[in-house]
Amino acid sequence: MPYRSDDNQQQNSRQVGTGWSIPQPTSTKRIPQQLFDGIPGILVWVALVFSLICTVLFPRVMLWLAAITGIYTAGRFVLSGFANFIGLARIRRWEHNDWQAYYEKKKTGVSLAIEDVQHLIIIPNYKEPIAVLRRSLEALKIQNNAKTHVTIVLAMEAAEPNSHEKGEQLITEYNADFLHIFYTVHPEGLPNEMQCKSANEAWAGRWAKKKLIDELGYTIDHICVTTMDADTRWHPDYLEALSTLFALSEKRHTSFWQAPIRYHGNIWQINPLLRLVNAYSTAIELAYLAAPWWKAMPISSYALSLKLLHESGYWDGDVIADEWHMFIKSYFATGGKVTVEPLMLPFLADATTSEGLWGEIKERYLQTLRHAWGSKEVGYMVAKMLEHPEVSKRHATSLLIRISHDILMAGAGWVILTVGAQLPLLIHPEVAPFLPQDILADPTNATSIIIGGIVGDPIWLVIALAGLIVVILAIVFWYLDVIVRPKRDTKADVNERLWTLVSIPLMPILTLIVLAIPAIQAQTRLMLGQPLNFRVTKKSVK
Repeated sequence: MPYRSDDNQQQNSRQVGTGWSIPQPTSTKRIPQQLFDGIPGILVWVALVFSLICTVLFPRVMLWLAAITGIYTAGRFVLSGFANFIGLARIRRWEHNDWQAYYEKKKTGVSLAIEDVQHLIIIPNYKEPIAVLRRSLEALKIQNNAKTHVTIVLAMEAAEPNSHEKGEQLITEYNADFLHIFYTVHPEGLPNEMQCKSANEAWAGRWAKKKLIDELGYTIDHICVTTMDADTRWHPDYLEALSTLFALSEKRHTSFWQAPIRYHGNIWQINPLLRLVNAYSTAIELAYLAAPWWKAMPISSYALSLKLLHESGYWDGDVIADEWHMFIKSYFATGGKVTVEPLMLPFLADATTSEGLWGEIKERYLQTLRHAWGSKEVGYMVAKMLEHPEVSKRHATSLLIRISHDILMAGAGWVILTVGAQLPLLIHPEVAPFLPQDILADPTNATSIIIGGIVGDPIWLVIALAGLIVVILAIVFWYLDVIVRPKRDTKADVNERLWTLVSIPLMPILTLIVLAIPAIQAQTRLMLGQPLNFRVTKKSVK
């Protein structure tokens, strides 16, 4: 049945259509987070100053540090390549799985009955075209038992004009396709909040708990919450698989379920240069989910039990990286018991788009800048470890390393790798493996001079091998992405094929512009205490 929340603001509660109120989360005393937010930014600038000093005084030491960082990066690329093959094989198996038979085979005395599992789907959105929301709802309405076991909550924002009208229209269109479909409207200007997905999710999650549990009488232990980006299109078997895993798991209230993300929703509407960058992102996320040697973390769209969400205090209203923040918050709320469980049925997401190549690069830059605001989670994790000494230090430190790794490698690690491999050549040309004048003096033997110089110096041999491995794996990631992309309606023209060819040699420049620089900018702004305004990146509606 249609239902909406009212955004009339009260001092201590918000009134909803039926007359009951939703209490606001109470604040708890904790270590001031701003003291920790600057950790990644500080390390970036320490790395830069150290690299400059070391380059001037000890150029070969700096080159060795760059070489070690490079070979470490190459090694992770190799492991990611293996993990991608593992992940693709698992996806193929999962796509052919008979989930009913799997449940009957695996069920135990502590398993829930499949028919007892209810799904709450929260879709936060702000100024999203209604066509994007329709597309996501179309993918949800074909899920198993959507009409009997799926409740949709469209989480709208009061800051968006006509958000009520959009919610009412979608409810009218899809009311017959789900057990329930509601919409909520997150008010503007609530204390201790910023305009972001996390705040909207929290408002919708608390409202849904009140509606489903307190009013309609559902059992909180039986509800699995999926929160998703507005452009997410789930695999047709997603909810059936999730129901099975949720029902069977003895850890259903200490688990997050994460499916692999593929940026293929609008793959044929973006420039081929950006397709390679998105292929890299897709490969890395699949590697984390598939590899037994790495810890997976939630990203973009994921699931957890309503009981875990409620007992952890829902999402915080002042963070941008809602996935990692919610995971860390739940981790400490449960005494360190929370884990991420892979659900190997990929979902589609849209890549950023705009008019022309420069516009697409700009939008991707801004998206990475927003994502890189998750660098705050390093400090948040440190703060929670200090607040919760009862949680295993060894286990919590392992999680801290996982959270810090990609953040620090995108900032301080990139500085050491790039500055360390380039700057010594400018200040101390004698450390180069070969000199330009030697090549000019004997151009016919240029190849032998270059190869001999690199092979004869262990530092440059390591740097060259690392670079070669990264290039080869970038091609592998691109190929693995190509073979699973959706079919296109038209053939690529000559211009598109040329862009595709040059995308591989341009990969270092592309990753510098749309990955490394925005990450460093975000970390520096966090260090300086400069806020970031949440901004929805442009997506294709096709």
